[in-house]
Amino acid sequence: MSYNATGNSASRRIAAMLDEGSFVEIGGAVTARSTDFNLQAKETPSDGVITGYGVIDGNLVYVYSQDATVLNGAVGEMHAKKIANIYDMAMKMGAPVIGLVDCAGLRLQEATDALEAFGSLYFKQAMASGVIPQITAIFGMCGGGLAVVPGLTDFTFMESKNAKLFVNSPNALEGNEISKCDTSTAEYQSKTAGLVDGIGTEEEILDQIRSLICMIPANNEDDLSYEECLDDLNRVCADLENAAEDTGIALATISDSNIFFETKKEYAKEMVTGFIRLNGMTVGAVANRSKIYDAEGNAESFEKVLTADGCKKAADFINFCDAFSIPVLTLTNVTGFEATKEAEKEMAKSVAKLTYAFANATVPKVNVIVGQAYGSAYIAMNSKSLGADMVYAWSDAEIGMMDSKLAAKIMYADADNETLKEKAAEYKELQSSPMSAARRGYVDAIIEPADTRRYVIGAFEMLFTKREDRPDKKHGTV
Repeated sequence: MSYNATGNSASRRIAAMLDEGSFVEIGGAVTARSTDFNLQAKETPSDGVITGYGVIDGNLVYVYSQDATVLNGAVGEMHAKKIANIYDMAMKMGAPVIGLVDCAGLRLQEATDALEAFGSLYFKQAMASGVIPQITAIFGMCGGGLAVVPGLTDFTFMESKNAKLFVNSPNALEGNEISKCDTSTAEYQSKTAGLVDGIGTEEEILDQIRSLICMIPANNEDDLSYEECLDDLNRVCADLENAAEDTGIALATISDSNIFFETKKEYAKEMVTGFIRLNGMTVGAVANRSKIYDAEGNAESFEKVLTADGCKKAADFINFCDAFSIPVLTLTNVTGFEATKEAEKEMAKSVAKLTYAFANATVPKVNVIVGQAYGSAYIAMNSKSLGADMVYAWSDAEIGMMDSKLAAKIMYADADNETLKEKAAEYKELQSSPMSAARRGYVDAIIEPADTRRYVIGAFEMLFTKREDRPDKKHGTV
């Protein structure tokens, strides 16, 4: 074990993230191979990246951590090959890869050798996708071609003050300079670009990674992410109906011991994604959200609509869950689609991606309609017709084509107010009530909000041995 846990930042990050004393370095003696531009005269210990393996709460992980003190962490031939070697080992052993990035870019002195080795790293990441989880944490620079690395991983974290993530630097963007809009910051990448799952201090990020590793499977075949449930399986969730708008709170409430690991928290906030536990089993959660309450009780509000960004966020998350056999729970409360000129450019394709993700997923899928469920937006949110295995509806839910008052106005355009009121009530009873949907088999049971936890736990227990095939094909094209 040649690395120094009290030495540079690259070493300290590994020591802080892994269980104490568990890290074993691989390739510590490797140095740069190139001699061009007198490179051999410079010290390149470990060629600027510490690689090896260790455990997080007993779970095997492979790690690489870039050392900014060696040529500013620039990626050379041997540097990239060391990371690729870690990927090879992780694939053989079926364990996650965690990359701690602090890098000035590709090493100019090694040119095509560095490019070729770096390209092979892209290939390793592509091959590992859906086989083992990949996590990236950015603490310094991550620019140019290196920005593709977090794009190829499943989860990305950024240090909030010093980390920079960009393909093109802010000043290189036409019509922009960094004082106008710094597109490389953690805030921009988490809120606007949607590439980053979580931001914070170095300590907070490493803690988030530890929590995440304990929630997700090690690979796509062996799921050891269960833990003993110490919570009451039949726990009544009193006042859960009050969280129908802020479904982040609802998900935490029904989860074992209120555990909820939210992903892409700052991006497309009207769509919640994250992991909860139900009877010790990790479940992926997707939910519509119309309000977020802060610690002081102040609310940020959103329309009950699907947005293009929200659909893409949810589709990516569902694809991860399906790849790693993580069941999916949805909480549905949606009335339509965002109606703006900007949104319209991507809306159809984004909703199609969400629709395809739900329909294509073969994992157990449970939907709980907690509010309104109208039109095609409802269909896209894990409806029975898309393959949801079990659909529940709260007793005060509304399910149908549109709001009953609007439907009455369309059908009886010339009617007086009294008639419209009467017809709206009739339409609500015949077409928009949960009982109407249940009579047709589109809802399996109407439940009280307080009983949601025990119903979804029961559903996933029943669905534990689910097997479902899809048409034989290479892959879909959506």
